[in-house]
Amino acid sequence: MMPTWALNKITIFEDGDPNENPWVTGEPKAEAIEVQAYDASWPVLYQRLSQEILHALGNKALAIAHVGSTAVLGLPAKPVIDIDVLVADPEQEENYVPALNTLGYELSIRERSWYQHRMLRQERPRVNLHVFGPDCPEHIRHILFRDWLSTHPDDLQCYAQAKMQAKEGADNVRDYNQRKQAVVRGVYQKIFQSQGLLN
Repeated sequence: MMPTWALNKITIFEDGDPNENPWVTGEPKAEAIEVQAYDASWPVLYQRLSQEILHALGNKALAIAHVGSTAVLGLPAKPVIDIDVLVADPEQEENYVPALNTLGYELSIRERSWYQHRMLRQERPRVNLHVFGPDCPEHIRHILFRDWLSTHPDDLQCYAQAKMQAKEGADNVRDYNQRKQAVVRGVYQKIFQSQGLLN
């Protein structure tokens, strides 16, 4: 059961401080946005990765979840496994970053003003590992979005089309995400309404 304060915040999309520099080692180079057909190996790969993370972090990992498009059966996606890991305090990087470094993850993003988000990146296989604190509204939204698309084929198809259109001409993830944001927010409105979270 989610605490009331978390439920009240999941309908609010916070932006964080626009003046904050989130890049730990500099902004990554531009790369082509590749969206490919669903691959049944993605959940299998996630299972292996999650076991490695759990082994490295032990009880410091409060939860581990497969999120993003590779977590939704039948959905086209960038071939990047997105994983959410919850820890007691993301600010205490010494409690989790060194252990994840041993697995090949490198701290890439530190966003103190946006849910204390950290992202660690692994190149092979390509993984974005997102670290949040307990009951983080963004993590809750990730789970709700994943589960909604898994059970609502019309919205899955609509989102799949939006992804294919968004990748055309986009040379960075920020542009790609902006181009499909309206569809994403529309799905979230349906989710929030179904949960009774809209007045």
